[in-house]
Amino acid sequence: MHRILTEMGIPYVVIGGIAVQCWGEPRFTRDVDVTVLAPLGEEEDVIRRILAAFKPRIGDALEFALRNRVCLVEVRGTAVDISLGLPGYEEEVMRRAIAYNVGGGRTVQVCSPEDLVVHKAVAGRPQDIQDIEGVVLRQGDKLDVEYIRKWLREFSFVLEEPEISERFERVWKKFVEDREAR
Repeated sequence: MHRILTEMGIPYVVIGGIAVQCWGEPRFTRDVDVTVLAPLGEEEDVIRRILAAFKPRIGDALEFALRNRVCLVEVRGTAVDISLGLPGYEEEVMRRAIAYNVGGGRTVQVCSPEDLVVHKAVAGRPQDIQDIEGVVLRQGDKLDVEYIRKWLREFSFVLEEPEISERFERVWKKFVEDREAR
């Protein structure tokens, strides 16, 4: 996937469970979550190129991806959900991505731990909160907390969901209290 997306000139970053393996508490995941840049007006072109390179998982993959901004494909027998990112925050995520060694001389672009926390706080499912806890526990004071807070404030405001910021703040507060108690 890395090789093909790179050859096509499509910027990408791995997010989700695979990124959690890098930055948080490792857990089992069945699929790979990726974000690619797909500027407004260029979505169909990007999706068509992806679908030409990878096996679609559903019959109406193009229509589904255009409607939901997620392209569902299979790469070497593994389900891959490719989200279509927009300029702005996702460009920052791509810029901050880390080349992560996955073995065998291969690397993939993985989101930073801070961007993983942002993605997880926006998603907000119970597993996402556990993932935030794992990242905070493992990365601790290495995290750029102000960067996380900046983007969570933005998403909380735009989506009109103050809970987005609170998901991180509760975890961070507990981490700081535990650290000070030691």
